[in-house]
Parts: sequence; structure tokens; C-alpha cells
Amino acid sequence: MAVLTQPEPARLPLPGRRDGATVRVRPLRCGEVLLPPRALDRPSGPLSRLRGIGLTTPRSRWSWVPVPVFLVEHPTAGRLLIDTGFHASVQDGARTSLGRRQAWLLPARQGAGESAPERLRALGIEPEQISTVVMTHLHNDHASGASQFPHATFVVDEAEWRAACAGGFAEGYRHEHFDQPWDWRTVDHRGPDACARAGFERTLDLFGDGSVLLLSTPGHTLGHQSVLLALEDRTLLLTGDAAYIRRAIDDDLVPIFLADEPLYLRSLAALRDYVGRTPDAVVICGHDAQHWPALEPTYA
Repeated sequence: MAVLTQPEPARLPLPGRRDGATVRVRPLRCGEVLLPPRALDRPSGPLSRLRGIGLTTPRSRWSWVPVPVFLVEHPTAGRLLIDTGFHASVQDGARTSLGRRQAWLLPARQGAGESAPERLRALGIEPEQISTVVMTHLHNDHASGASQFPHATFVVDEAEWRAACAGGFAEGYRHEHFDQPWDWRTVDHRGPDACARAGFERTLDLFGDGSVLLLSTPGHTLGHQSVLLALEDRTLLLTGDAAYIRRAIDDDLVPIFLADEPLYLRSLAALRDYVGRTPDAVVICGHDAQHWPALEPTYA
């Protein structure tokens, strides 16, 4: 499963530092994916995995959950995205972007105007104005739309890049989504730039001013990272798929789709500890259909 693209190590901090900087964040729903009832809360007992992925459950009982992208506006570093969501081609059928097997296993849909570039243009922003894209991980619902931002610098955990290159359909990856000659940069959460911060064992400061912190939260994938953002008077925690839904943090839910369960539980515990110590923090989880309608249009 070799890939041709060879990323360069990121040299942190990226340009744009401004001491005391805070950011503005806009949640953008860029499609939906259909999940079986127990995908986010793994059942126990016989055939638990088969029941969890819905092979014994009629699809009429499955639920659509949002696929989010986040626009982050930094006062001097410019505009960046957290993930890219589905490619606009999903609007005409998911098979082209996701592949026939993936489109059958976890159906996807995207309404007209819902792709990340279309969402941005509705805000008066051209895709070419996105300077950086931080990838929480490279699963297809997060990386399918990467080709829509060929001028951006993509930042991904080095362990995630290795896992995605070695993986395929069974692991949730599709090489065509990231094996492209763009400016891919890897970060190393075990390297000298990483440190303990905000209660997380391994963090990286993207711009060196504390406004965008990358948090190592492996488990869902081997190189998953969450993002902690500095708002004017509070913080915004984007868990990515380290916690699909807020109830996962509160009730210690274990989903079906995991690369490493002990790592997942360790990351979930770190998120829970942060939420407990920071009650005024805004927390947005990866695919939380219940809480998505209540999100504010902009966080600042």
C-alpha cells in the first residue's frame, strides 16, 4: 500500500505568531454519515462487533450524524481549517469519492452548497485564502475534501501519516484522499517541540502564541489529534473523533471503530479531566447530532 507523496516535517511554530492572540471559530457542517445505533456505544456480548457495525440492524434504525469542518481565523496567521469534510462530489453520489465498499458500509450524503469550499464562499472566503489545514486524522470523512485546498499547508501527526499509508478500506483510509503532491507537513508529538500543557501530556503550539494547540489523543486512530483554541475569555476544545459525542466523555463510551482501545480510553480520560477542570470551556465533539443544532454560528 505504498504512497508516492512524501511529507516534510513541520517546522514549528508556523509563521503568524502574535502574543496574546485569540481566534474566531465557525463550525461548518459539510455533510453527514449514516451510523448504526450502537456504533458510538459498543454493545457487549456475542457478536458484539457485528451488532455494533449494524449488520443485524435494519438501516431504517440508523441515524445521520454531522461531518464537521471548522474555520479558524487568526489575527496574523490568517485563515485555517480543522479537517476538510467530504468532497463536493459526494453530492452526486458518494462512490466516486469514498469508493463503492465504503459508500455501502457507512452511507454518506452532502446537500447542495454543503462542501467546505461552498460553505466558505457563502462567507465571502475563497478556498485559496485558506493558508493551513490541520487534520485531526485522515479517515475519509475528514480527508475526502482535501483536494479542494491544493494551495494550503496540511498539518498531520506523523504517526497518523504512517498509519494511513499502511492502512486501507478496513482501517477507514483511502489513499487517493491524501496521496497528492500538496504541501503535507508532519508533526511529532513525541519530539522536542511537544510538551505537557493544559493538562494534556503531549501538545504542540501551532503558532507559538497559545492560540491553537494540537493535542495528541490517539486511539481512534494511531495518530489522532484534537485541537484546543483560545477564545477571548474561554477555550474551545474540538475533540475530533477522540470523542464522537459529548456523552462519550461523560459516560466513558467506547465506539466500534478503534485502532487501539487502551490508547482511546487514555485519551478519553485526558479529555474528561480537562472538561472537569475547565467548566467554562466550549466542547464540540466529532459527530454529535444531538448538540450540533445548539452550536453558535461563531465562537470568539
